[in-house]
Amino acid sequence: MLLFLYGTGLRLGEALRLEWGHVDLPGGVVRIEQTKFYKSRLVPVGTDVGQLLSRHRESRKQDSACLSVFHTKWNDPVEMRTVDLSFHRLRQHAGVTRRDTSMCQPRIHDLRHSFAVHRLISWYRQGKDLHRLLPALSTYLGHADLSATQRYLTMTPELLQVASERFEQYAFTGRIHGR
Repeated sequence: MLLFLYGTGLRLGEALRLEWGHVDLPGGVVRIEQTKFYKSRLVPVGTDVGQLLSRHRESRKQDSACLSVFHTKWNDPVEMRTVDLSFHRLRQHAGVTRRDTSMCQPRIHDLRHSFAVHRLISWYRQGKDLHRLLPALSTYLGHADLSATQRYLTMTPELLQVASERFEQYAFTGRIHGR
């Protein structure tokens, strides 16, 4: 589930409500229903996430009566609180903590933030037009507008580096690679 959340940027509740009937493995897409804003959307999944889902489905063949992608060994729905507590224990076991003055420690929801920031970094490196792609990212994340997506785009050292390189290229050449 952690890899799925990081690889798709979905909200935890969206992943927990996902049913196999909404997963198109050959097409590389999942249909998300019952979103935060009561809209449905199609979310493309990359090859790695598709393979992850395929392996997960194979490992759960004996549970074929269960419609949910993520469920307990008793075929009950996984509860958000269970995932949050498991993530907290896993994070502590792995020694993942914030070392700044913030009282907030990493949460499972932060995987969604990481997804968004890493998508931007990838687009920068590919020379993509971020002004054109940011609205697509917003739609992909299921946001009603771009301002909601902006809250996810925390400046990291890596993002700052690629953005600086893009600006430097523009400042010296007047153009951006790939455009």
